[in-house]
Amino acid sequence: MRVAVSSDERTGVADAVVEELRRRGHEPVAHGALADGDRPDWAWASEAAARDVADGRADQAVVCCWTGTGASIAANKVPGIRAALCADAQTADGARRWNDANVLALSLRTTSEAELKEILDAWFGGTPSQDDEDRANVAHLADIEHAH
Repeated sequence: MRVAVSSDERTGVADAVVEELRRRGHEPVAHGALADGDRPDWAWASEAAARDVADGRADQAVVCCWTGTGASIAANKVPGIRAALCADAQTADGARRWNDANVLALSLRTTSEAELKEILDAWFGGTPSQDDEDRANVAHLADIEHAH
């Protein structure tokens, strides 16, 4: 699976995300501080990774910044993106299941390498719910985007 990855700095788990994705057999597509010549700021880097997903150049994305909040906000501004800030495996599993999230946002400050592995296990092991109510909620997100 192609996974766009962005970070605004190379600290915390930024490099570990790329390494762990490769170890799992995914093809990381780097942005921001992880790619030579890219603008590293969180808004630009997260947008680039999210656009890879929205435009079909990547299947999923992982966006990182110091708290993860800015990265998730920037990614969510791209139409079709459902970014979720996840600090633990249970949140990542729920984001994939109930929200059909396609972009994982992580905090460089608080995510340990052990938590990173657990979060990625849950994220990539999770599948979107087929429950009618859950699907209706996800579909409504697209309606909200198109209403403006």
